[in-house]
Amino acid sequence: MLPIQDAFPLLSGPKNIFITTHHKPDGDAIGSMLGLYHYLVAKGHTVTAVSPSEVPDFLRWIPGNDKLINFESTPDSAIAAIKGCDLIFCVDFNDFNRTKHMEQLLQESLQPKILIDHHLFPKDVWDYGVSIPSKSSTCEMVYDFINLCGDNALIDQKMAKSLYTGVLTDTGSFKFPVTTPSVHRMIADLLERGINHTEIHEHIYDSWSESRMRFLGYVLIERMEVFRKYNAALITLSRKDMNLFNVQNGDTEGLVNYPLSIAGIKFSTLITERGDEIKMSFRSKGLFDVSKFAGMYFDGGGHFNASGGRSKASLTETVDYFKRILSDIHPK
Repeated sequence: MLPIQDAFPLLSGPKNIFITTHHKPDGDAIGSMLGLYHYLVAKGHTVTAVSPSEVPDFLRWIPGNDKLINFESTPDSAIAAIKGCDLIFCVDFNDFNRTKHMEQLLQESLQPKILIDHHLFPKDVWDYGVSIPSKSSTCEMVYDFINLCGDNALIDQKMAKSLYTGVLTDTGSFKFPVTTPSVHRMIADLLERGINHTEIHEHIYDSWSESRMRFLGYVLIERMEVFRKYNAALITLSRKDMNLFNVQNGDTEGLVNYPLSIAGIKFSTLITERGDEIKMSFRSKGLFDVSKFAGMYFDGGGHFNASGGRSKASLTETVDYFKRILSDIHPK
């Protein structure tokens, strides 16, 4: 993968550009994609942004969401867009398989591909790009990209709101260790554009349905287990649990973080039964590397303190296996 600066000549004139992100997008995925979308449009390009799946309700307020194509609901539009584009930007993922149903489409496309991402070990499938795991978020990296292009003055409220969203969510409201001084300088710059950060926070954290709030109570009372001996906690959600509360896209966002608020808990896991596979989310505090753990046991990876994995076994078998291997780890 060549440095992203080497792709600048490709952007010297108006181009048809395709942007996408990972399946089941979160705040950083949508924020970075739409932040980049607005920037490239401001530069005179024709841009199509495609989400591999539905955007969660709490992110649909972000400027430009109405322009997004949902691949799962309108695949023909997305396929036509990628076939007719000149360049492909990929944000917030390090492997085509993270786009799920779009994987083959990206693999077979012949246009130059540009990566902007902050996950570990990006696959060697991009022509140009930048991947810096120490960065707080892909939104911070899109901000850096805009500045690298010498276009800080072009950042308007649409870009600022989009980029602020991803940094806010990926830093845990600025509490995670990745919240470096450069993050705060970026946020100060975005606030100077006149965005209302309180309003953004309310959109993301204070727009729950009554059903989702009751679901959270059920999860913490009925589905959370604490393993004091291992400084660990586990939340397990079955299809029955999800159906009981009519769980919608995005309603499980952030659940894995709640056990970390318990004194002494350094490692939290969420195991969810979805479709034909078991999804897993891992979070940690301190020196326990959940990326290494996810890769070793659950075909996953991500960041040091925030990673994901999957299991092809049943929910019961996966939970039993997880509990057995707890004796092999010692989160501190």
